[in-house]
Amino acid sequence: MHKPPSGTHKSPSETTPGEVAKLLRGAGLRPTRQRVALAHLLFAGGDRHVTAETLHEEALARKVPVSLATVYNTLHQFTQAGLLREVAVEGAKTYFDTNTSNHYHFFCEHSGQLMDISTGAIRIEGLPEAPDGMVISRVDVLVRLVDKR
Repeated sequence: MHKPPSGTHKSPSETTPGEVAKLLRGAGLRPTRQRVALAHLLFAGGDRHVTAETLHEEALARKVPVSLATVYNTLHQFTQAGLLREVAVEGAKTYFDTNTSNHYHFFCEHSGQLMDISTGAIRIEGLPEAPDGMVISRVDVLVRLVDKR
């Protein structure tokens, strides 16, 4: 799987459709017009967390004619290709993270905002042995936040 380097995304004005198409081809995806447009929205502004709904709204605001179903499908294709990391928060609530490195998250229950936790702020110890024939692929940590009262 191809993993784009974290923190090296260019600003929207510096990223060309050709560079985005090259990123998609490098991940084994055909650079269709809609994939290129959505990838540009996702990766041109640096690391970020989006839901399908927020990316769909952003696409429509930028005059990218795309359905919500296409956004969902594209986000899942990008995740399978290693371009995004899926972060499940609650049941059907899923965020997609452009930072695919191993890292953890804060989740603000009031605002729904997902934020990265500084690398090294959490240390994981004492993981159980994986069952026979299996290996641990990653450990997800989601620290839930509420307002102080």
